[in-house]
Amino acid sequence: MYDVTIVGGGPTGFINALGLAQAGVKVRLVEAGPHIINSPRAMVYHWSVLEGLDRLGILAEAEGIGFRKQDYTYLVHRTGERIPYSLEVLEGHTPYPYNLHLGQHRLAEIAMARLGQLPNAEISFNARLTALRQDADGVTLSIDTPSGPEEVRSAWVIGADGAGSAVRQLLGLDFEGMTWPERFVATNVHYDFERHGYARSTLLIDDTYGAVIAKIDNEGLWRCTYMEDGALPADTFMDRLPDFYREILPGADDYRVDMATPYRMHQRSASRYRVGRVVLAGDAAHATNPTGGLGLTSGLFDSYVLYPALAAIVLEQADDAVLDRYSDERRAMFVDRASPQASANKQVIFHASGGGAMLEQTLAMLRRLSTDDDFRLDRLMFTRTLESAPLLDRSLAVLPS
Repeated sequence: MYDVTIVGGGPTGFINALGLAQAGVKVRLVEAGPHIINSPRAMVYHWSVLEGLDRLGILAEAEGIGFRKQDYTYLVHRTGERIPYSLEVLEGHTPYPYNLHLGQHRLAEIAMARLGQLPNAEISFNARLTALRQDADGVTLSIDTPSGPEEVRSAWVIGADGAGSAVRQLLGLDFEGMTWPERFVATNVHYDFERHGYARSTLLIDDTYGAVIAKIDNEGLWRCTYMEDGALPADTFMDRLPDFYREILPGADDYRVDMATPYRMHQRSASRYRVGRVVLAGDAAHATNPTGGLGLTSGLFDSYVLYPALAAIVLEQADDAVLDRYSDERRAMFVDRASPQASANKQVIFHASGGGAMLEQTLAMLRRLSTDDDFRLDRLMFTRTLESAPLLDRSLAVLPS
């Protein structure tokens, strides 16, 4: 019997697994796919989540593969106006006055490698969850594997299996919220954007050609995520991609698309994040459009309070009521703060450029990022407000609400 079984092999699953295993918990992680999925999804780690990676002992390795970054630019497509700003204002307020750029699959790979060195951790790919039942002493998971069906017995379960979570569905939880009518297309592309005047992170403002363009690594790979009408057929999105690139890079035809993925965007949350001995984290608990990188940020902040609480329950018999507090606090943090801000971010990049008072109001606010240090610092501090305080005190008693 395992202490904790984690369903889902993305960054949230692996970060929880690593934290639990390092604490001495017997952990198994099961992932339906054959390997860690490398798709063009999250890649920016806000300064506020880096301390948590440092506590796990993986920040230095992550920075060695990715790179630190402080410079950002808003670019108005129709006028060419550039609004640069820097994270330097964070210096003196945090040991990590920068963001980290690194594909989310690379972080999962780093954590997986560390798990492979621990005798109390087990990882299974091609292991698809098909059923889940609970009793007073634990959870029984039915898993399909290449060698046949398997039953896994675990004291606790973390569902970290993404927005389409099988765990959440098997628990019968609603995924409340809305789906945007537009589709995002995330592309990894080899192209020298800097030669054409793009900053390493450029937020291109336009209601038709809006995009988030960011350098992924030092090998010339960039991420360009743009939006298209969701009524267009998804299976022909690559036919339309050249037209988009010709517009944002006039005359440019020397790019090479490494991979591209169309996907629908949501603002949704599970109705609760705990049912008995099962808890949800990351996209299994909540899903947001990616503008501003608040989905990965929220998932990491979920993990930073969840795995210490579960470790205390398993190893020190802490009161499992702490998981109810986890559910309430993390759900409120997403519904009341992260999701509205992500929606506001999407509005700025993809919907504010039609002209008139909305655009001028938006640009006036963005210009302050360049000219007003106090305003910029206040804006940058927002992601820190998505973090929850530790749920347990040093004696492992539940802290008062």
